[in-house]
Amino acid sequence: MTESELYKNLGILTKGKDQWEENIPFVASLLSSDSTKIKAKALWLLGEMGLNFPLAVKGAVPAIAAFCDSAEPLLRERAVNALGRIGRGCYASIEPYWTGLFRFAHDEGASVRLSFIWASENVATNTPDPYKDSLPLFAELLHDPDDKVRMEAPEMFRVLGKRRPEFVKPYLELLRHIAETDPNRVVRIHCLGAVRAVGRNG
Repeated sequence: MTESELYKNLGILTKGKDQWEENIPFVASLLSSDSTKIKAKALWLLGEMGLNFPLAVKGAVPAIAAFCDSAEPLLRERAVNALGRIGRGCYASIEPYWTGLFRFAHDEGASVRLSFIWASENVATNTPDPYKDSLPLFAELLHDPDDKVRMEAPEMFRVLGKRRPEFVKPYLELLRHIAETDPNRVVRIHCLGAVRAVGRNG
């Protein structure tokens, strides 16, 4: 099967959620592909499968986590995102790798930093408590040089503001300030959303 045929088949499988659980071993086997494109697609799909079937994908987690050390930013990005999705389904499945994810807040690739925030939001949705002492790092990301990263960073405060508003309260003044002064409209809106989440749940 050619790369394009395989990629097309993975696209079909992406839509066939009723076939996901039985195809986890097949998709995991593609992590050893010679194609970066196929590996990236497999990592993404394993993350989505893991959200729905976290225990079934648990055996593939070490292989997924190994891509966190890839020299290819796309593969780091996809691996981090996959761990976040699996961790949303079952935190215990990714707990051994959770601490290691924090280094990606300072990754040279903006897309990887963005993926780190997404992954953290996913995990924190169902397992917020481990993030109690990590908000200074997300506060740094509010000032990231990349607009997309800065647009997403407030969302972590919103997610935690709904679940553990006491974690976010020390950052309300900062979030309000950014909501009033940031040149990016989406950053302002998202910071205001985080403030409101704390107000509704605090």
